[in-house]
Amino acid sequence: MSQMPVETEMGGKYEPPSNTQFNVFLDNRVGRLMNLLKVFDGQALTLAGFSVLESTGHAVVRVVTSNAELARRLLERHEYPFSEQTILCVEIDPTHTVADICQYLVTAEVSISYAYPLLVRPRRRAVIAMHCDDCEFAAMVLRNKLFTLLGENELGENATGSSPDAELN
Repeated sequence: MSQMPVETEMGGKYEPPSNTQFNVFLDNRVGRLMNLLKVFDGQALTLAGFSVLESTGHAVVRVVTSNAELARRLLERHEYPFSEQTILCVEIDPTHTVADICQYLVTAEVSISYAYPLLVRPRRRAVIAMHCDDCEFAAMVLRNKLFTLLGENELGENATGSSPDAELN
């Protein structure tokens, strides 16, 4: 899905940070999740997060990485069936909570379809991935409330403060 810039009150264009979530379809059998996750091991990307939706015969694994183009090529090469969705990655800190996100979005009449925490902690802060009925508008609402939205380039090794050797505050 391509992202269209959203008109802001000041007349400028706002384009939210881009994040692609891959929805990978797996047979619900022992070892399938492990095999999928191993596809990303040793690659030039960070597995930033995943979530599993399981049913009797199959599972859908939502995957977020720091390099969507490489992840797409890997999934195709290994012949995994998948679809893609645009999501928001929102940083959480003591002054910007998950409850605040919900409050601001419900006030703006934006529905959250789903949300899950990411594995990475850029700048040593928690991050949640979320899909909304209107991600561009949701991003604009959250940015206006001074939330930090992260792009895929901020979910991997080049994220500020993401190094394991980074000094803790």
